[in-house]
Amino acid sequence: MKFLFRKKPQKENSLLKEIYQTKIALEAAYSQFEYVVDPDLIDSCIYEMNAIQNRYKYLLKQAKASDLSYIETKF
Repeated sequence: MKFLFRKKPQKENSLLKEIYQTKIALEAAYSQFEYVVDPDLIDSCIYEMNAIQNRYKYLLKQAKASDLSYIETKF
């Protein structure tokens, strides 16, 4: 997956970069969840996924409030 960004001031580019990095972290957390079998590790993965999802939602709200847009493309 790749994101194409419009040129924006530094602050907005930073926000878009954070959104992208958070999305990658969420994908990694989902991937890790698929492989754990210990109940404690399952709980830990769920906690981590929820935390990252909440951060992702927050960042998307910030982007929307700043009237940012990005195009998500699949490769």
